Amino acid sequence: MDDLTLLRRFEPVVKYAQGEHFFPMDVDRYVAESSLWEVRPDQPPVRQVLEHQLDPAHLIAPRPAPHGTVHYLRFVESLTPLEAARFLARHERTFRRSRGRLARVGLASRVVDALFSITLILRGRVPGGTAAAAADAYGRFQQADERYVYYGRVVRQNGFICLHYTFFYCMNDWRSSFHGVNDHEADWEQVMIYLSEDLTPQWVAYASHDFSGDNLRRRWDDPELHRADEHPIIFAGAGSHASYFASGEYMHEVALPFSGPLTRALRVVEKFWRDTLKQGDVDEDDDHQRPPSAMLVVPFVDYARGDGLTIGPGGNKAWEARLLPGIHDASPDHPQAWAHHYRGLWGLFARDPIAGENAPAGPKYNRDGSVRRSWIDPLGWAGLDKVSPPDEALPALAERRTAIEARLAAAQTDIAARTAQLRAMELDAAAMVDAPHFKSVHAAHLKLMAELSKEIGRLHDQTAVDYALLEALQRYGDRLAQGRRLPARSHITLAHQPTSEATEQLGRLAEAWAALSLGLLILGFIVVMLVAPHFWANGLVSLVAFISFMEALFRREANELIQRAAVWLSVAAVAVLMYQFALPLLVVGVIALGVFIIVDNLRELAG
Repeated sequence: MDDLTLLRRFEPVVKYAQGEHFFPMDVDRYVAESSLWEVRPDQPPVRQVLEHQLDPAHLIAPRPAPHGTVHYLRFVESLTPLEAARFLARHERTFRRSRGRLARVGLASRVVDALFSITLILRGRVPGGTAAAAADAYGRFQQADERYVYYGRVVRQNGFICLHYTFFYCMNDWRSSFHGVNDHEADWEQVMIYLSEDLTPQWVAYASHDFSGDNLRRRWDDPELHRADEHPIIFAGAGSHASYFASGEYMHEVALPFSGPLTRALRVVEKFWRDTLKQGDVDEDDDHQRPPSAMLVVPFVDYARGDGLTIGPGGNKAWEARLLPGIHDASPDHPQAWAHHYRGLWGLFARDPIAGENAPAGPKYNRDGSVRRSWIDPLGWAGLDKVSPPDEALPALAERRTAIEARLAAAQTDIAARTAQLRAMELDAAAMVDAPHFKSVHAAHLKLMAELSKEIGRLHDQTAVDYALLEALQRYGDRLAQGRRLPARSHITLAHQPTSEATEQLGRLAEAWAALSLGLLILGFIVVMLVAPHFWANGLVSLVAFISFMEALFRREANELIQRAAVWLSVAAVAVLMYQFALPLLVVGVIALGVFIIVDNLRELAG
């Protein structure tokens, strides 16, 4: 079976959210509409090729330039504010925004959200109206010739056949259209399907924001993986185009870089609260399903509802497939030679220092021009470099047992030799005991004997582990021989789950409060400073307490707030008492210690 037929046989089905503007397209039309730019360090951008004059041949041409130079495409010029407003008004009629993005998080996160919005003004970003202009251009493309395209390749690596599917979008409008983290011109997304050599699907891996390694993939028999016959189903995030295994709304928290120390301190407090004071609900399964929250985070929602257009087998639209070059194929004659030769960005270089608003590089390269792990090592990208294909597992297990048995035999020989050496050294040490002139030699000799004894002990420890490992391998081999594999989700350490219905259905009052609370806190503090400036500290504490109580009411967490307040007030009261009566408490403690020692000693004498 040729590579293109293999890709078509297992091509994924992608379900988009209602209101999505951009779908996977062909690169050729995008490039023809774009201009090519170069920006060198400390210099303004220079346009090298005008729009409508660019073609793939220009992209594969070499471009010598100093270190730090960035090449990028520019797809569209942003629309005017009025035109952009009309676009957003049309968008609001097609997209149903979920309530309560800010209502799902606490007051501290809302403060950080406001700071994050301010940073967009200070750092580089995609200009407003760019998404609207891109949507207009994409609409013209589709009106003239409607296409839905993916680019794929087949990589045979270490017993697996890797089907690599990449999807190109002319715009990521997550921020401007769906209140997400960022916007950027152009977007490359990817998924992998891993087959055994008999073409049986084994694993699927979806690229999704900051997830990596084992957490990217699901086994073919995982109940979370939705399939249409041999085609895995992807639920794409609205605007972000991130891939998910299940439909729903996914919360993402973007932590500020300097929040690390505060986050670590918060986790210590949370651990003390939960494990020592036994407060709050403890759900170990839930802890493994979501990442630990940072303290200063910005909340965002990725809408992967799957209630819009469906592309792929059985969907509203069909795919058009195109082959990418091989891992090291540098031929300029390949139809997609740009994948290898163009290392620049595929859209606007916004000069964003944290890169979120800069366009991505292509399917082969990172933004800095280095080769993506997913391109050069598809197995390692999804943590499969350590996993044997099913038909190789039993032979590999037998080989592993043989290696451990050989190591055990070598260890037994080594233990016997070292034990003989230790006994000989003991004879030497015994002979030196009554010889005064051997004093320094004897001391050094005893140290060598102690070190050798420790080495023998370590060998015995490793031998015990190896014997236990042999037993475990035997049991695992018997299990595999019976066709029983490990649980489908045993490799997952962090699984992103959609938010619950209770979280999504927060009331309008909670949402309104989330929008107003931070502003009310600031205005209230200003009033306190104007009316009673000498009591600003008391006023601030009172404001925070009032807003926290209202917050708990709207989030249906009043009982928990009261419990926490009671515990912390008790802790504070104890701390105040200890501070005020430190000397008497110290005297009482010393007397109690002395009495305890006397009683304990007398009990020992009596016994």
